[in-house]
Amino acid sequence: MMEKFSIIKGDIAYLPFHVDAIVNAANSALVPGGGVDGAINKKAGPELGRAMLKFGGTPTGTAVYTPAFDLNADYVIHAVGPKYQDGEHGEAELLAAAYQSIMKLAQKLEVNSLAIPFLSTGVYGYPLEEAINIAVENVKKFDLDARIYFVAFDESTEKIAKKCL
Repeated sequence: MMEKFSIIKGDIAYLPFHVDAIVNAANSALVPGGGVDGAINKKAGPELGRAMLKFGGTPTGTAVYTPAFDLNADYVIHAVGPKYQDGEHGEAELLAAAYQSIMKLAQKLEVNSLAIPFLSTGVYGYPLEEAINIAVENVKKFDLDARIYFVAFDESTEKIAKKCL
């Protein structure tokens, strides 16, 4: 039997296989930006950015979804993680809430496969190991009958993620 959770290294926008949903590390304005969001928007095409803008934004710790357009998926779940300040401004709670929002939408969409990046670990500056632990802990809490792929962008993220999983 295949493991329910796995870590893969690569660019989440260019998965070599189809998943029901890809998670985008979005900003609260839901305006296409850089990093994971930029890569996903570039691959999906301009329709994704237009679909994101229709929401008018979503608060940190929440998620919304759109069609995936030209991505190798059916849906994109746009989740907003916190900008890390010093760990004393509710960052852990907001990051946990973002993953819980992702999983609630995944349940609603009845996905069988889900690709998730580690939110807030790029330009938002969240300490990598802590962010990965929050991700794994919160995703594992949900009884979602789906194959979960945590997507690590680089080797150091992959190594920490495998340790945490």
